[in-house]
Amino acid sequence: MADSKTESSLDMDVFTYADMIVDYLNQLNIDYVYGVPGGAIEPLFNALSVSARYGGVAPVVARHESGAAFMADGYARETGRIGVCCATTGPGATNLITGVSGAYADNTPMLVITAQTPLPKFGKRALQDSSCAAIDTVGMFNHCTKYSTLVSHHEQLETKLVSALMTARNEPAGPVHVSIPSDVLRAVALKQANVEKKTLRGRYTLTDQGAMDQMVIELKSVDRVALFIGDGCKDASTEIMRFAEMINAPFVTGPMGKRWVDETHPLYRGVFGFAGHESAKELLQDKNKELDLVIAIGAALGELGTRGWAGELMNEKLIHVDSRVEHFTRSHMARLHVCGHLPTIFRIVNEKLNRAQRYWNKEWKGLPQPKKMNINGCATSLFDEEKCLSDENPIKPHRLFAHLSRELPADTRVFVDAGNAWSWSIQYYQRKEHDGKLHIAMGLGAMAWAIGAVVGSAGGNRADGALKPHVCITGDGSYLMSAQEITVAKQMKLPIVFLILNDSVLGMVMHGQRLGGAEQVGFELGEVDFAMMAQSMGIEGIVINTVEELESIDYHRIFSKDGPTLIDVRIDKEEIPPMGDRVKGLAVNGGSATPGG
Repeated sequence: MADSKTESSLDMDVFTYADMIVDYLNQLNIDYVYGVPGGAIEPLFNALSVSARYGGVAPVVARHESGAAFMADGYARETGRIGVCCATTGPGATNLITGVSGAYADNTPMLVITAQTPLPKFGKRALQDSSCAAIDTVGMFNHCTKYSTLVSHHEQLETKLVSALMTARNEPAGPVHVSIPSDVLRAVALKQANVEKKTLRGRYTLTDQGAMDQMVIELKSVDRVALFIGDGCKDASTEIMRFAEMINAPFVTGPMGKRWVDETHPLYRGVFGFAGHESAKELLQDKNKELDLVIAIGAALGELGTRGWAGELMNEKLIHVDSRVEHFTRSHMARLHVCGHLPTIFRIVNEKLNRAQRYWNKEWKGLPQPKKMNINGCATSLFDEEKCLSDENPIKPHRLFAHLSRELPADTRVFVDAGNAWSWSIQYYQRKEHDGKLHIAMGLGAMAWAIGAVVGSAGGNRADGALKPHVCITGDGSYLMSAQEITVAKQMKLPIVFLILNDSVLGMVMHGQRLGGAEQVGFELGEVDFAMMAQSMGIEGIVINTVEELESIDYHRIFSKDGPTLIDVRIDKEEIPPMGDRVKGLAVNGGSATPGG
């Protein structure tokens, strides 16, 4: 396959700079570029078309540019490679901004390619002119990327492309933007791509050996430690679990960090922060004053992951271990900061502790284990746990997410959209897997993100081998924003399940207004049959009205198909999601109870 990807550059009369870009992407084994075609970006689509004929990187046409950016985000999360999206000039470029901003907030590596009108037309009010003399898209992307540049001459392109690709992957990872006039894309290149792949794929990190040694010394002098695990623990989860067991440390996670832990582990106490568990809060509140240290690992320490920077976490007992220096700006009160590559840090620390235990004769006392397991087999408390067994209709969201925890096949990739889907999944969706298969994008919190991201992930997963199950959990509000992207999954023959929480309202808005005492306005959506919408697109749609229908879903059949399935689940809109702590915090600060407060 790798050899066939290079043949496309040889089977053409003219090798353009658009072809050079595609050549670079092929050398990086990137499978897809997600975008929407248009006049100025057409040279890139031409080059992608030739590449696809030879088994190389291929174009995937999204239905809206924001969907293309979300797809590139999902592709990067699944494959570990750079996600690539593109758009034409003007509104094509501006439509990308929400998806690119989400990738920036969540540190997802992404290459964003936008076109410009030809250089001679800059500043002359040409159609869709987005140069610095008109609607300055390069300036706009400066604020939501790590690197945003205009290629003003063809001789700049290769150097700027290499700079962008290296910047996207280096810590902190994130999106980069290269804007290229259409006449530069069409220009004849004098040479093919010439790059050392290791240079573009490498990630350069430094580890603070002194701080790491100091953490080991701190651990020697204490008996009871708790861990707070954030979303930045990719590739380190196994060593972190070993670390927790070695020092007998109960652990909690942030809402996005739960994907890196085995939630059935007896030391796990649940999610601390938005929609979190009382057992996690009780651990860090430490009413009996037993905890000596709290170690935060890979944690950005933002509002939703810390219960609004609550004092039970943000205090002088904290040691903050992270790969990103920027995260330390929110833990200035910590007694120690340890910066570096997390898998390396915990591999070395575990080796040091293992050796040191023999000399210290040290045993960490830990804290008492909970005696009761919840319905998901986890040692965490659940709000209204009895509703996980409810046979009432409309279906209780508690019952739905307990069902998904139990019934979804192993290795299922789950993408959860912004809104009440966040709350229900954080509280009630609990799994043993601890290698990042659950995806919740809370950095920017864009509605409809999961709809595009799951398509990108499934496409990347299939390109790498056998396709694993993929599920998008989204609300009816999010789906109405971006329903058309399901047709991309149909076109690519991806057996994704799009599960709609259908309650005819913007649920988080409605409950936030009620809990916060605000005017109740703007949340009603009206009744929509989403299964019928799917059927009108040639996609199987299933309506779930009862618990019996829910329990009868044949996941094996659905995931064995060669196309998507939409499951329209009618849930009880009166059930209040577990977000009370956020409402209380915002009331104190004079904010809104909805996510944008």
